[in-house]
Amino acid sequence: MRPYLIFLLSWLIPGSGHFIQKKHTKALVFFSGILLLVVLGIVMEGKFFLPYTETSNNYGVVQRQFHPLLILGFLGDLGLGLFNVVVNLLGFAKGNIESVTYHYGTTYMVSAGLLNYLVALNAFDIARRKK
Repeated sequence: MRPYLIFLLSWLIPGSGHFIQKKHTKALVFFSGILLLVVLGIVMEGKFFLPYTETSNNYGVVQRQFHPLLILGFLGDLGLGLFNVVVNLLGFAKGNIESVTYHYGTTYMVSAGLLNYLVALNAFDIARRKK
């Protein structure tokens, strides 16, 4: 059960799975790299994906329409674990479509989430002694 716990911790806080396994340099590099991508994404006024789009009809009724590509972006953002929760609670990453760097910032944040999935899987493999 220990490898699964390490995977979960590494997903929640990037690099923590490596830190627990006494790989402090890797943990620091992964944590700071993913954090840097998130911070740059926020500075570039990117946004987190929602799995749906909202439209309102003539009667003011808001309808949510789910889209597969938005769901993929949303899953990428979920890869940030607690970073995603903290950034949303602080009100950052709302996005500004008028900003020149908006798409770059959004891409940075999704990339950070996807990278964190790989970091968590690496910590899982190390815990299972596969690496």
